[in-house]
Amino acid sequence: MITHPLAGPQTPGLHLLYVPSVVALITFQGYFSQYLFNTSPDLRPGPLTFRENVTFNALLLCLWWTYYKACTVDPGRFVFSPSSDKKEEDKDDQKPNQNKRFCKKCQAFKPPRAHHCRHCARCIPRMDHHCPWTNNCVSLTTFPYFLRFLLYTNIALVYLSSLLYTRISVIWSDRHLPSYLGPSLFSLISITLLCLANFGTFFALFILLVTTLKSWVMNITLIEMWELDRHNALISKISSSSSNDYWTDDFDPASLSRIEFPYDLGFFSNMSQAMGTANFLRWFLPVGGGGPKLADQKKGGLGWEYEENGFNDWEGMWPPPDMEKERRAKQGGWAYKKQGQQEMPDDYYYGGEDIKAAFERRQQEDFARRRRIQQLQGQSGVIGELEEDEDEREWTGKTGWKNSDGDRLWDYGVDEDAEDDYVARESVLGDGDDDDDDVPLAELIRRRKVLAKQEDDT
Repeated sequence: MITHPLAGPQTPGLHLLYVPSVVALITFQGYFSQYLFNTSPDLRPGPLTFRENVTFNALLLCLWWTYYKACTVDPGRFVFSPSSDKKEEDKDDQKPNQNKRFCKKCQAFKPPRAHHCRHCARCIPRMDHHCPWTNNCVSLTTFPYFLRFLLYTNIALVYLSSLLYTRISVIWSDRHLPSYLGPSLFSLISITLLCLANFGTFFALFILLVTTLKSWVMNITLIEMWELDRHNALISKISSSSSNDYWTDDFDPASLSRIEFPYDLGFFSNMSQAMGTANFLRWFLPVGGGGPKLADQKKGGLGWEYEENGFNDWEGMWPPPDMEKERRAKQGGWAYKKQGQQEMPDDYYYGGEDIKAAFERRQQEDFARRRRIQQLQGQSGVIGELEEDEDEREWTGKTGWKNSDGDRLWDYGVDEDAEDDYVARESVLGDGDDDDDDVPLAELIRRRKVLAKQEDDT
């Protein structure tokens, strides 16, 4: 099973088992431990006291409630109106070098910091990642509940660790006594399993808590950390590249400057924005703490736009476009003009031999895919689904850039097929044209329908 250190297991086909697994793990550590402590007189110092019972169960109650909220709170849903879309798309209102991203799945422009989740099948406001343990996206609206769940879970695990430690220390001090004077075999096996489960869970969730706290204080999501790493890697590659052949003829690498992360407003403003209130007394309340709400598009506000710190030349420059992808597309394309080569004519690809070669290549790919599907027909259930999904992932051929941990956007739940288009912007490669060459065909068709409907109404 493929496991991501921050986002959990990434193996497709088993997502329905993640939440029941969390429930079983909480039940085992939270309630079986109490059963063992209260019913095994041979485990000294004996049953839990009244104070220990109340404290432990109060922490478990907070844990259950915050986990329920992290699983059930809606991560946010954008509702686009045609009139406001048209105003949003008006190029006269756009800022220089502003990156506007078009979602091919939602057929609409993405607001800043939004990404299309391949699990939720829609664009999510301020998407951090899709958490399989909650079967929900960590987003603008769910982040406070996710943070509270991690906080109370770690506190409960620390408290359980203290209860286990007092009993393990007694067992260790009595290790030289005859075995019949110590705990039973069942008690020894049970407390060993509890210790292993407690250590493993605390280790994983403590790392996730630290990462989430970092995101909270810096007002940066896991996806934006990935984008920042990619941008810094590209800047380093530009500074270290000594060969002009690495870049296309129409791209001067010196024209690409570093873009600063624009949403870090200071730690208190960052934390207040993420929790939906500046009242820090409500931030960690399991009940009544609340969280931010997605604003209405007509009124604007949180979710549709975000305050920036002004460190960049213009607002709306984040995220930086993937210049490496643009370079590969231009340099590897059949129409790319290399040094010493004659530029390919417009009808180059329409020769008979080229069409035949392309058809045969696609035919071989289809045959290989069909053979793979036939091999999977004899398998059923979860295993067959796992291998089929993994095979589909390999066939996409979109490995993309990976950070130092080997992660790409797919690992955070982002639908990479919907992340390809940067449209309606003046490129940082140079002065952009005012035509619609970069606008997706579906968006042009939608615009035409809107204009036709307006003409009919008038």
